[in-house]
Amino acid sequence: MSSPADPASQASPLTAVVPRDQGGARLDQFWMGHAEDLGVARSRIQSWIKIGLALINGVPCLRPGRRLAPGDRLELRAASQSSELKPENRELRVLYQDDDLVILNKPADLVVHPAAGLDQGTLVHRLLHHFPELAGKDAGGMDTSRPGIVHRLDKDTTGLLAIALNEPARLRLASAFAAREVEKVYLALVHGRPRAQGVVDAPIGRHPTSKTRMAVTEKGGKPAHSAYTVLWTAPEDRFSLVQVRIASGRTHQIRVHMRHVGHPLLGDPTYCPASFTGWQHEVPGMNALLRRPMLHAWKLGLPHPRTHQPLSFVLPPPKDMLRVILAGSRTTQRVGLTGMPGCGKSLFLAELAALGLPTWSADKAVAELYQPGRDGWELLRRNFGDRFIPDPEGPVDKRALLNSLRETPRLRRELEALIHPLARRHLEDFWQTHRKQRVAAAEVPLLLETGWPSDFDLIVGLACDPDRRRNWLLTDRGWDENLLADVESWQWPEAKKIQACHLVVANPGSRDQLAGRARDLTVVLRWLRRQAARRLLSRITALVAPERDASRDQE
Repeated sequence: MSSPADPASQASPLTAVVPRDQGGARLDQFWMGHAEDLGVARSRIQSWIKIGLALINGVPCLRPGRRLAPGDRLELRAASQSSELKPENRELRVLYQDDDLVILNKPADLVVHPAAGLDQGTLVHRLLHHFPELAGKDAGGMDTSRPGIVHRLDKDTTGLLAIALNEPARLRLASAFAAREVEKVYLALVHGRPRAQGVVDAPIGRHPTSKTRMAVTEKGGKPAHSAYTVLWTAPEDRFSLVQVRIASGRTHQIRVHMRHVGHPLLGDPTYCPASFTGWQHEVPGMNALLRRPMLHAWKLGLPHPRTHQPLSFVLPPPKDMLRVILAGSRTTQRVGLTGMPGCGKSLFLAELAALGLPTWSADKAVAELYQPGRDGWELLRRNFGDRFIPDPEGPVDKRALLNSLRETPRLRRELEALIHPLARRHLEDFWQTHRKQRVAAAEVPLLLETGWPSDFDLIVGLACDPDRRRNWLLTDRGWDENLLADVESWQWPEAKKIQACHLVVANPGSRDQLAGRARDLTVVLRWLRRQAARRLLSRITALVAPERDASRDQE
């Protein structure tokens, strides 16, 4: 082996051939055996290997633990002075600082330390500017490629990160991590609804076919333990907010483990199959928000490297994570419109439609179902023969049908049992068609009587002066007093009906004024949606507040 006087300044590489008696040795241990001859710290040799300066038989090897075979030709290219890290004056979010330790809030899209092909723009470069002692005489043999680093977060993972400011502190913190004396709890947004809590004990190693991925492996993997608890689940079980406590710290551990149990992280292009993401396309703006895997280092507890006193830090999730929660929780605001006969429901629904709201009418849906050949028409033919459809190919005789309903209450209940489920399915299709809309409205005269309130988020009752309503039905619709009494007897009394509604809109009597009431309602609906978003944000904030730790509550 060549033996230069100053390996950090020379241009020619160090070379060696593995002797027979050192077959099976690790790459880093082989070169560390010559550390005294090289005149550099062993940690520095290991850092050279990790940034691609070690070659085996002419091929770069970044794995310090690579086992060597007798006769392997080795090269070690010491980092030159020109490749020394240059401090960068960029933002650093410091949450805690003393002479030995710094706790940072790491943002997304920031690599922690340099690696092969990445010699600028990392967190370490920022650290060197804000904490020049990391590169000073007091660094005490600290790894020059990653000074102060005792644990890592993935490039796109946000949250708490501990940095040692001197070598004694680094060694003590590294020992605490190795002894699992450090508490690490993350927040993640995962697809679907996992069971309330679970433990994943599954070894993690390199993916068998992809060099850039990790995987749960039966052979060759390192032990990995993750315990998760579901904190909250979005509507329709689209996704869930979970806390994950990890004992080990394997590469991509949480991403791999949650994928292993069938609930990959939102925004994770590496471990989330496309089959999980279909719902995202139904939520406006969701795909644009998911620019990274939704993972955040939430809690960090560790002993102080000098005093050994326990320290605990909690960092709420970043804004992009909260935006995903709010956007992904949006559903169509389903508004039901009801009221007594002649109160102006159809006119009010038309005004809402003129304002751009998708609308649906139960009366129109039933009329469609009674068209020849449609489901309602078929049920009438099957159950009543030609009683209401005298022509086998003709329309329903609605006058005969109405008269029978008035004469025979049992028949009315029987017909409702047949037709109402068809109308409800029609309504469900309407909601599904307009699932991307922020709000949609449906007029259902018997909404309360039929037991459909669960199909709506808000029920609006249209109230009208009883005398004006009665006069309109008798004069404009051609009803008589008996028909009016019969139809109203099929519904709840007006006072009970109005009292059961969430909102009441008074019909002022003119079309222009009714249009104004429709505009007012849309303003109220928008305000209610904003209030719902604020309540959700408050709920999530309470769930992840410092005093909250669901898994410990259940231990």
